[in-house]
Amino acid sequence: MPNRIDLGLNAVIVAVTDEVPRVLTVRRPGRAPGGQARAENALPFGPLEPETDQTLERGLRRWVREQTGLELGYVEQLYTFGDRLRDPQEARTGGRSVSVGYLALVREQAAHGTGEARWDDVYAFFPWEDWRGGRPEVIDRTIVPGVERWIAAASDLATRTERRERADIALGLSGVVWDGERVLERYELLYEAQLIEEAHRDAHEQGEEPAAEGVRLGLSAWLDHRRILASALGRLRGKLKYRPVVFELLPPSFTLLQLQRLVEALAGVRLHKQNFRRLVESGGLVEGTGRQTLLTGGRPAELFVFRRDVLRERPAPGVGLPGVRR
Repeated sequence: MPNRIDLGLNAVIVAVTDEVPRVLTVRRPGRAPGGQARAENALPFGPLEPETDQTLERGLRRWVREQTGLELGYVEQLYTFGDRLRDPQEARTGGRSVSVGYLALVREQAAHGTGEARWDDVYAFFPWEDWRGGRPEVIDRTIVPGVERWIAAASDLATRTERRERADIALGLSGVVWDGERVLERYELLYEAQLIEEAHRDAHEQGEEPAAEGVRLGLSAWLDHRRILASALGRLRGKLKYRPVVFELLPPSFTLLQLQRLVEALAGVRLHKQNFRRLVESGGLVEGTGRQTLLTGGRPAELFVFRRDVLRERPAPGVGLPGVRR
């Protein structure tokens, strides 16, 4: 009998609430690095029904509705995740677990349905990615020393050189500028350097001994779900520059400060207020409503709406990241 391929669909459902980027998660049975059973954070996941789901996306929308009660708006396919042994059951069954990841953007609402779900802070999984308060302390305190040990442990010069280059580019070391879009590269670097819990858990699952004691950098996740989430955050940050996806996360009318704070939350950086407003307004992304709100805690602020005609006028109508403040 040929080996079976199990095809599933993962949903990275993102909202931004009170300047916090949040992802919908569920709890799944898993194991700690030592093999002890425990519940783990997981992205919503469901199987494709080949006989009834006309497309993968329709299948995704169906089971998200059934499990969480959420009606998804903006959805795009991320990537297909099918590395060998991404699911430890493969070693026992001889099958292959393949998952198609999707990114969905919604405004946060209470989840209900057949599955237990909750909203978690995205930066709880990636504390090194939020630079709004300056360079995160964890980078110099824990990440850089751990990566330097990993580089030094390489068995030959060529490997050390390759590791050094990867570390410099991913982490913005040796004069390289930090690139906010390299979320996945950073996660994979920390995994290989065994600085996150999943690396030690997977080593135990495969009967191997980790090279060093585990370091708990951020919340861990079931299987490779933190890798899938890293792919989604990097994709979303890239899209800020050329697609107006942020407006999917805002109410129909909003202030320019609300828009700026939402972009900052996703990008993980602070922006220059006047430069941001100048770019948004001159780019024709928004238009004023003539109405004002007093819910800003200060002076009345004008309410704006997304100007949909910009989709016809410009090939890449993103908000950009003008005047990033480090």
